[in-house]
Amino acid sequence: MIEAVFWDFGGVFTASPFHAVRPYSALLGIAHDELLDLVFGPYHLDTDHPWHRLERGEGTLAAAMAAAATAAQERGVAFDARAFFGAMRDDIDRTIVVDTVRELRALGVRNCIVTNNAKEFADSWRTLIPVDELFDDVVDSSAVGLRKPNPAIYELALTRLGVSDRSATVFLDDFEPNVAAARALGMHGILVEHPAPAMAELRRLAGLR
Repeated sequence: MIEAVFWDFGGVFTASPFHAVRPYSALLGIAHDELLDLVFGPYHLDTDHPWHRLERGEGTLAAAMAAAATAAQERGVAFDARAFFGAMRDDIDRTIVVDTVRELRALGVRNCIVTNNAKEFADSWRTLIPVDELFDDVVDSSAVGLRKPNPAIYELALTRLGVSDRSATVFLDDFEPNVAAARALGMHGILVEHPAPAMAELRRLAGLR
């Protein structure tokens, strides 16, 4: 029986930044992975990279974007932060994700967002879905000083939701290393590449028809 579900935000309830910026990388004439590395650094690790510091609440968005622009300039690439963030959109209908959260809540399953985020985005991302209505807690990396895939942020989320049986939990994310980190702790992990199959797998685990 699933007791709690832990949800990433970007890439689950909104477009994945890891996939949605492909058109912008093509516009710049560089590989998609190179663009991600310019901005996010080695995202599968938790380092002192400016973006990682931003997500831990240790740095600013301006500093992270300045570092990305400098790194791009060194590679002969004209990076524009506004264009980069403007590319983070797609046409995928994610209503099924919110509907699934509501179904789980109706069954008494607890739900928590575990997001790598920035303080500068705090007021905007919470307006995209009814966060307070849907979730029992929100673990925001920039507020707690920890970021995925550091196991400590998963441990914190489990503790805050009062869950001891990790096999009775599910974690969803659009970034495979973050999912792998949850699985290493004994949680069920679902990689969200498209909402429909991900929700189908979650429903199977939770016993929803």
